[in-house]
Amino acid sequence: MKIKEIKARQLIDCKCRPMIEVDVITEDGYIGRGSAPTGSSVGMYEAFVLRDNNPNEYKGLSVRKAVENINNVIAPALIGKNVIDQEKIDRIMIDLDGTELKTRLGGNAIYSVSIACMHAAAKRKGLELYEYIANGAITSVPVPSFNVINGGKYDNLVQPFNEFLIVPYKAKNIEEAVEMSVLVFQELEKVLTNYLGRKPNIASSYGYAAPSEDPEIILELIQSAIDNCGYKGKIAFALDCASSEMYDKATDTYQLKGKQISAIELVDYVEKLTTKFDFVFIEDLLDENDWKGFIYAIKTIDKALILGDDLIVTNKDKLMYAHQNHAVHGFILKPNQIGTITEALDTFDFAHNNGLLAIPSGRSGGVIGDICMDLAVGLHVPFIKNGAPRSGERIDKLNYLMRVADLSNPCPMSDISSLVKFNN
Repeated sequence: MKIKEIKARQLIDCKCRPMIEVDVITEDGYIGRGSAPTGSSVGMYEAFVLRDNNPNEYKGLSVRKAVENINNVIAPALIGKNVIDQEKIDRIMIDLDGTELKTRLGGNAIYSVSIACMHAAAKRKGLELYEYIANGAITSVPVPSFNVINGGKYDNLVQPFNEFLIVPYKAKNIEEAVEMSVLVFQELEKVLTNYLGRKPNIASSYGYAAPSEDPEIILELIQSAIDNCGYKGKIAFALDCASSEMYDKATDTYQLKGKQISAIELVDYVEKLTTKFDFVFIEDLLDENDWKGFIYAIKTIDKALILGDDLIVTNKDKLMYAHQNHAVHGFILKPNQIGTITEALDTFDFAHNNGLLAIPSGRSGGVIGDICMDLAVGLHVPFIKNGAPRSGERIDKLNYLMRVADLSNPCPMSDISSLVKFNN
């Protein structure tokens, strides 16, 4: 079970940005492979993504330095170590780096090695990775959610909310959940075409580009697509506001419908949305440092779960602080934000032991075989975040859920109806 060799290389992610891929090979011939996806909305407290800033290669985005750090610094320190001892392996890398955000070796370097070791350990034990994580039987698969409309800054408008998601929470099983969402996504193109007078553009995260600056109009358009498909009352909404992207620190205000408003005004606006539409969760409603705003949101919004992403960055200390101050109902679990599997699972354990939700999510610069899916199934979470039902690495995640459900006897999809207070 000892590590014989570690080899890193530069490949590209689904957005054709350079990323690291790592092979960890044991003395008895088992190979674990891992790579570090990257996000478009990146919190300031995330583990550092080390890039070369070389203008002559991928406009500065290459990761040759991080690859060298794995091959020349991390690998020699881990050769001969037991691949099953995840915590010890991760601690060696954390100590080698010696910085808070893993800026010396690169969070992308450390994370890629961390998950490659976990993959090798699972293969050594003859288990699928989700089985290795679960350490027992799989009893359910999580409810997926789909990012169907993407906000952001466009030539003709600014939609401050980053992701508009649908959640097929009343589907009978995972196959029906996927089918419902695919059909709504396809119907939404027709609804948007009718609204715009032309076909909608495809955004950078593969959903449709936001057709309006008004979030309420967008939700109404999505609701029309849901109703047209006959799924009224079966599909709810979610938002990833990613408000750090639109926060103006100088004025302490947020952008909404072309105006700058206060945190209280933003929370009150979203609260009204939750009384008109059924919501499962609201993610990153406020800036990553706006703790007072999140505390106010928890007190004000009672018809949706308030989740932190940039606020928490899968960091146990931040989640503990959020819990002590009643700032969130849970967090978005993205292990590459903290940089090792051990640290990510420590944060999950704290959430699980304190009644908080941990919701795994891929990143916009995703990969095939993303470990977030193994975590979602192996940790028995109630629901997860998916991208739009388009593009290979996103479709791979949906097929993964259906495959696991079929192979596990089959197993049902989680029932999340008790988690939130729907209007209907």
